[in-house]
Amino acid sequence: MTIILAHRGSAGTHPENTMESFLAAEHFGADGIELDVHLTLDGDIAVIHDITVDRTTDGTGRVTDFAMEELKKLKANYHYKHFFKKTARIPSLREVFEWMKGNQLICNIELKNNDLPYEGLEEKVIALIKEFRYENRIVISSFNHYSLVYIVNNWPEIETAPLYSDLLYRPWEYAFSLNSKGIHPKLKSISDTIIKTTMENGIAVRPYTVNKERDIKRLLQINCSAIITDFPEKAVKLRKSKK
Repeated sequence: MTIILAHRGSAGTHPENTMESFLAAEHFGADGIELDVHLTLDGDIAVIHDITVDRTTDGTGRVTDFAMEELKKLKANYHYKHFFKKTARIPSLREVFEWMKGNQLICNIELKNNDLPYEGLEEKVIALIKEFRYENRIVISSFNHYSLVYIVNNWPEIETAPLYSDLLYRPWEYAFSLNSKGIHPKLKSISDTIIKTTMENGIAVRPYTVNKERDIKRLLQINCSAIITDFPEKAVKLRKSKK
């Protein structure tokens, strides 16, 4: 069965990377969520996509220049205000993990350390995973593949998957070289044939961001390992109709 991962939660219908978005994904029947993490000024782990808060909140500046409590004062649904009236906030990864105690969702954590190095990010994320004993519920992805190798070399029990956006020759072999168990390619960068061959070689394929109905149906038809989508409700309904 193709696993459905809700991209930044149900980002197509709710403010991305907020508890409201994750709650919606759970309600819609997604198998897991995908989220992004940065380090704050006080060393906490904030769940937000961009390096800055400008696009998704009513604030301005880099995430790393805010303490976690300062980030929580911002309105994370600022640009959704016309159709999402409730005020949403930027959660910490700990807050998300606390919520996960009440469900069995998978969590794909994307480390946003490809532009800023965030020294110690890997250690902090792994420590929190171990504190909650979520080793079997987490996949760590990143465009920073050096970071993924660092995790595999130090915590081999944690699953990793490289993110990439361009064509990659024999991606299963690249995954082997990183000791990763999966790949997270941009949808347009991978064909059905490569998806099938990669899975036949024991590597999970989880393309992003799969939002169009025809693409969801196509990937369901070939039993792709997972899809990462902004519209988990749509994807779940299409998966049910396939049976």
